Amino acid sequence: MTMKIIVSLSDRQATLETVGGKGASLVRLFAAGLPVPDGFIVSTEAYWQFVAENGLREDILRALESVDLSRPSTLEEAAQRIQARFLEAQTPPEIASAIVHAYATLPGQNPAVAVRSSATAEDLPEASFAGQQETYLNVSSPDAVLEATKKCWASLWTARAIGYRARQGISPDGVALAVVVQLLVPAEVAGIMFTADPVTGQRDRVVLNASWGLGEAVVGGVVTPDSLTVDKGSGQVSARQTADKQVMTVCVNGGTQEQPVPESLRQVPVLGDEAAAELARLGVQIERLYQAPMDIEWTLADGRFAIVQARPITALPPAAPLPEPAAAPPTGPSFRAQRPSFRAHMDVPIHGISLEWKLPNPKGKYLRGSIVDYMPDPLTPLFGDMGPSVLTANMRRVIGEMLGTPDMVPADYVVTINDYPYINGAVTGRQGCLMLTRMAPKLPYMMRTTVARWRGQALPRYAEAVARWQQKPPQALAAAECLAGAREILDAAAYLVATLQTGPLGAAAGSETLFTAFYDKMVRREGDPPAPTYLLGFDSAPILAEKALFDLAGWCREHPALATYLADSPTPRLITGWTGEQAPPGVDTDCWREWQRRFRAHLDQYGHSIYDLDFAKPLAADDPTAVLEALKMYVRGQGTDPYERQQGLAGRREAAVAAVEGRTGGLKRKVFRKLLGWAQRLGPQREDGIADIGLGYPLLRRLLRELGGRLAEAGAIEQPDDIFWLRAEEAETAAATLDRGQAPGSMVAAVRQRKAEWQARKRVVPPPLLPLSKKYMGISMEGWLPVGADEQASDTLKGLGCSPGRVTATARVLRGPEDFGQMQPGDVLVAVLTTPAWTPLFAMASGVVTDVGGTLSHGSIVAREYGIPAVLGTGVATRRIHSGQTITVDGTAGEVHLA
Repeated sequence: MTMKIIVSLSDRQATLETVGGKGASLVRLFAAGLPVPDGFIVSTEAYWQFVAENGLREDILRALESVDLSRPSTLEEAAQRIQARFLEAQTPPEIASAIVHAYATLPGQNPAVAVRSSATAEDLPEASFAGQQETYLNVSSPDAVLEATKKCWASLWTARAIGYRARQGISPDGVALAVVVQLLVPAEVAGIMFTADPVTGQRDRVVLNASWGLGEAVVGGVVTPDSLTVDKGSGQVSARQTADKQVMTVCVNGGTQEQPVPESLRQVPVLGDEAAAELARLGVQIERLYQAPMDIEWTLADGRFAIVQARPITALPPAAPLPEPAAAPPTGPSFRAQRPSFRAHMDVPIHGISLEWKLPNPKGKYLRGSIVDYMPDPLTPLFGDMGPSVLTANMRRVIGEMLGTPDMVPADYVVTINDYPYINGAVTGRQGCLMLTRMAPKLPYMMRTTVARWRGQALPRYAEAVARWQQKPPQALAAAECLAGAREILDAAAYLVATLQTGPLGAAAGSETLFTAFYDKMVRREGDPPAPTYLLGFDSAPILAEKALFDLAGWCREHPALATYLADSPTPRLITGWTGEQAPPGVDTDCWREWQRRFRAHLDQYGHSIYDLDFAKPLAADDPTAVLEALKMYVRGQGTDPYERQQGLAGRREAAVAAVEGRTGGLKRKVFRKLLGWAQRLGPQREDGIADIGLGYPLLRRLLRELGGRLAEAGAIEQPDDIFWLRAEEAETAAATLDRGQAPGSMVAAVRQRKAEWQARKRVVPPPLLPLSKKYMGISMEGWLPVGADEQASDTLKGLGCSPGRVTATARVLRGPEDFGQMQPGDVLVAVLTTPAWTPLFAMASGVVTDVGGTLSHGSIVAREYGIPAVLGTGVATRRIHSGQTITVDGTAGEVHLA
């Protein structure tokens, strides 16, 4: 049987097995008469012959033998070995000749084409493999097409693709890759179209994202596109948001390049209503062809639309009625009337959603700062109902206790906008007056009593609430009591948070700011160390936790069999097995039990540090992955001795202080000593206070999961953790129903939809300040709030240089505890934010990059303690950087350079 190397787009006999998911979709669209650019497909049979004639199958399987999904470095190593073999291999002459001949039949002399990977396991209804393989645009010669084809074949074996298929259970022998070669549309406008709302699941509308130039800027999430919603029935545009489109992808010699959008086009709508209606009609036609809601990539050139890809939308929420819109404020214009709506982007595979960032109060000023830094994601439903209100109530309570009136704090102090929490920072005339007449005179008293109010009042109150509920086993409580206990513990935690905000957190930030300003302007000379040098080398809760873990590793090394087991075992195995009664083979039983006791004691003392104020997020006490990874590093003899590091920092600090005091005198020396002593005393208290916030969270989560377990047994939800996805009223009603001995109604569909919506919203970059501005009350917020997404379009991400130094290393993007097992010594830690619970990972990191944070946040303080460069507050690092990518972190300049 003759091998079929080239498959025409008009070949209706083409199958998924021969042309891959993308190719099969294009053939189907072409046959239906839809506007698909001309081209051809290099079949999977060509791929298999290329593999066979170069003996690559054995190389692939040999490289994959060492892959351990819990160790990302093994994926990278396997991918590099396989791809190197592919790129050095020769394309068989028969295949090369067929590709060159097919390319020559396309119209034009050396026409520009798009060369796109089409794997046999992609673009399927049950799983999207979007972005797993490569695409090459503006390829325009026979040799270039051959080279791009081989690169596409090699991209079947990237680390990301290998890991993704392994987690999906797809055998290495069960996947092949075809290559689609199509005429490149010189798009004037391009974008994404969804034939259902990807957030709400509504099927009666088409959602369009559109921007200038080629579609790569939209698909890749580097531009904020226009967003339009079109009613399927009438074809009318029901919603339109015109973005400030700062970047576009254009063709250059032999490839593409991102360029600034001309100023005259940045805020001009790219699609009129008539064009949007025409495009929506194409979308409806494609949806009918597939009998499923579709995710479609399209282009527009010379007034004509072209369809370049279509695939079923994965993870689409069940269709459900939209929630009732919030009542409009009684007076005042809407936010939409004040300024253009803000459109935030999200990453593939759901490429874009439209969100209007409407202010709850048109006169309000809303900031993503302060305690909101510890709520970086959209709030889960239960915490969203309980958290903001209890945080507001306790802030008002604490201010009332100190100043005699709570009215300095707005009644809507913590609010949610599109499920993201914001601080209402608007100041009324009365509040400004209260600040001058009541707060200002009491500031010295507030600063003097920070520790007394924290450790003498709020923390004991919190501890008492926890102790009271610890005496009641959750399984012995009524369902409503479980919820009541969680509420009481959350209230006590919120009172502590409010006390910290008005005490140690503010005092520490103020003292460091004052010392730094005085030192930089009045004391520092050329060659002197930066101000943070004078504040390093002190104990704090995170540093004590690290030293305790280092000591535990030292004890483990005294027992070689135990040390070998810990160092060599995959962390997931340790997570599931460390509580077991039976000792591992070769490990003495008494030694094993002592190890369990010591590790449990470590988690009891330090495992309550939160990653996030949202109580739906697990703690180290729930999932000690980060702790075990750091422990294993120390057991292997890797990492830095924290005692030696601290001693070195203390020595440099003392030498720097002595040098300053040796050359200054009089009032300057006195002020230097005063400010330095204040900053040194209060700095560690900030970290200790933040570590205290999670004191009751392990018990609070146990109470809620106990209720969740009962609801799961009753069939109301699928698993105990689904309790976090109920609204507070639903949880209360369900608990009361259980206590009456009745079965609650099913909430499974609602929970699934909320999870899908949360995942979609999590991909959005919330604006740091609303209404959109870089100033608050006339003060520039640069340096205090994250950089806006629209400002991060280039390959150099701007942020705050919070710990000096420069390092080039592999990035490891960690979105939460579930990813901690991916961290390897020497990686750059990339996260939304860090809290004291993240500290074990700093011992492994060569640098730190975050979306949220500033010079006074936890990440900057700990990074300086560890002597590693840190760039914080980039706004988009976790979206622009991917794990395995080589990046350069310049903590001195406040820049992250993407390779």
